[in-house]
Amino acid sequence: MMDDFGLYPREEPFDPLGVMLFKALQVIAFLFFLALLAVSPDAKEGKIDSKAEFMITLDWPDNHPDDLDLFVQDPAGNIAWYRHREAGFLTLDRDDRGGANDFIMVAGKKIASPIREEIVTVRGILAGEYTVNISHFVATTGEPVTASVKVQKLNPTAQVVFDNKFTLDHTGDEKTAVRFRIDDEGKVVNVDQRPKSLLETFRSGWRNGADLDPRTGVSRNPMRIRRD
Repeated sequence: MMDDFGLYPREEPFDPLGVMLFKALQVIAFLFFLALLAVSPDAKEGKIDSKAEFMITLDWPDNHPDDLDLFVQDPAGNIAWYRHREAGFLTLDRDDRGGANDFIMVAGKKIASPIREEIVTVRGILAGEYTVNISHFVATTGEPVTASVKVQKLNPTAQVVFDNKFTLDHTGDEKTAVRFRIDDEGKVVNVDQRPKSLLETFRSGWRNGADLDPRTGVSRNPMRIRRD
């Protein structure tokens, strides 16, 4: 017989415990792989997630030289604007000066930014009415400018509350884009466009003799203040 000379491999005795251990290792390896896939990419070192309930944006044509401003007032009377970027739950995340000093740094070099956009976020729930105004701070071209204002509710899912276009045609021109009211749970319960001047709110306090606004810590007349 050829097997007598050891030409055929002999079968190893069946070991059920060894098979079970091998299968268990396979399961553990598979679960470890799933755990790696489940790790959120947002958990990377150095990345900070900011929570916001609403985002309000103002934008106008790319590369436009004119300077437009976004003003947002909360139910408590706090106003976020370029001289007071944090007010209550309001934060002016981006202040765009049009063609004046609007650039980004790339590899140590200044590159002009074509984007014309200002952003205010609402980072908490305060029930009541919010007023969103836009102002033509510097009309460099002397021509009307069409701007867009959008209000988005971000939680639990993104929802557009308001989106419309407006025309500003001279330095100091101010328009109320929208006034919206939220309840205690952050639900939008009313949206309208009744005019309300926020710049006049500043001017009234200044005319009454107060040098500083207690909610902003700066002059009450923003039209008399130039940017740094």
